[in-house]
Amino acid sequence: MEAIIESLYNLQIGFGVSLQPYALLMVTVGLLLGLVIGVLPGLGGTAGVAIMLPLAFLVPREVGMIFLAAIYWGALYGGVITSILFAIPGEPWSVALIFDGYPMARKGQSGLALSAAFFSSFIGMIVGSVIFVLAALPIALFALRFGPPEMFAIIMLAFSTFVGLGRGSIWKTLVCTAIGLMLTTVGLDIVTGQPRLTYGSIAFLSGFHFVPVTVGLFGLGEILINTEERIGLQLKAMSAKMKWKDFKDGILSIWHRLGITMMGTILGFFIGTLPGTGATPASFVGYGVAKQYSKHPDDYGEGIVEGVIAPQSAAQAAGTGSILPLVTLGIPGSPTAAVLLCGLFMYGLIPGPRLFLQETELVWGLIASLFVANAICLVICLAGTPVLASIMRIPWGILTPIIVVALVIGAYAMRNFMFDVWCVFIFGILGYGMKKLKYPLAPLAVALVLGSMAEADLRRSLIMGDGAIGIFFQRPLSAGILGFAFLLFALPLIRMAIVKLRGSRGAKS
Repeated sequence: MEAIIESLYNLQIGFGVSLQPYALLMVTVGLLLGLVIGVLPGLGGTAGVAIMLPLAFLVPREVGMIFLAAIYWGALYGGVITSILFAIPGEPWSVALIFDGYPMARKGQSGLALSAAFFSSFIGMIVGSVIFVLAALPIALFALRFGPPEMFAIIMLAFSTFVGLGRGSIWKTLVCTAIGLMLTTVGLDIVTGQPRLTYGSIAFLSGFHFVPVTVGLFGLGEILINTEERIGLQLKAMSAKMKWKDFKDGILSIWHRLGITMMGTILGFFIGTLPGTGATPASFVGYGVAKQYSKHPDDYGEGIVEGVIAPQSAAQAAGTGSILPLVTLGIPGSPTAAVLLCGLFMYGLIPGPRLFLQETELVWGLIASLFVANAICLVICLAGTPVLASIMRIPWGILTPIIVVALVIGAYAMRNFMFDVWCVFIFGILGYGMKKLKYPLAPLAVALVLGSMAEADLRRSLIMGDGAIGIFFQRPLSAGILGFAFLLFALPLIRMAIVKLRGSRGAKS
């Protein structure tokens, strides 16, 4: 009870920060940028936050983190518009909306589909934010018991979720994680100060800064992919007009399907808290569970409003949930949260439970902005959908050079270092190639951000144990977390063994 009372008191402080005129202005600007980024197919919220990282450095850190988070929330809303009206996912997590949203639009129900999606997003984030407020302080207080062995175990758990719970090739995931970890070793050794992997280059002494690398991977790489896909693309949209009747019907559709909305929200939130997951798997899980337990599953895919409500409420709640382990443990719950973690490093802050308890205004200002940004974004979406939809008709040849110039200026402004500009182009080409070859970018980004922390905690732990690796298994908490991480690492092998065993039994029978 004391933790809840303290959380509510801290939330009041957070609202004092997020409701300041300057903060409200930056929230609105961030939401508008996020909506535009969400509407543009292929760019993505992760790329948008990465692109705007240097701009956030120009404002106070409390406002800067709220601004970056607002871009994320805006992108979550913006992907709705293109999925329903154009059948083109503006964001990866909005793919599930196409299944029923676009058929609804083709039947003349685009206003209802958009309204239901926006209101389910609103509920998903509000309920997710309430769970966030109630859970954050107890988790942070518990995490204060963590020493270097426990923090190293938590980071290993974050890496293991990509392998055990991720999609696609296990080996590609491991390769991308290894690349990210290797990049963190370039520069000066964190203990001895000796140069590592610099090969006599002065530029390498400073190491690879996470901002130009993430901007290149997620920004320029996505732009190259998007430009290639949009060549010769002709867009035909459904009507983007929303009437008062659509607003009313959207609210009623949520009210009559409140169980589906809450199911998607709670499921999505807890999926979002798992390191490395985020909104994309949550939206598909929300859609799949709603269809599985529906009284009329055959109607899914034909254009029913439940097929819009379930994935969107889950995606929005997952976006909120992915911030919880970031601010309490310093572990990002999604690729976008990993870029937000870069923002904390950019301000010279070390994320984790101590930051959560010591930087009250920054952390609780960010939490309070969940409520503020969500309310503002709902109003903007309901009033400005036609305008946002028209962005899709701007020639991509005009938008691309503007975005690329912004990428280069932002990367250079971080350290006034030409090496960072080259990093944007090199990692942009690398990101393009990895996307074409189906290599996941998220493990590389998370390894890049957490690699230095993992090395520091590993070496501190070994110093504590006089060089003996047994230090990780002598402490019950770190042993339990590492055991679970090893289980997740081994999960793909266990699955393969089960499939092989079943196949051999089937062959014998």
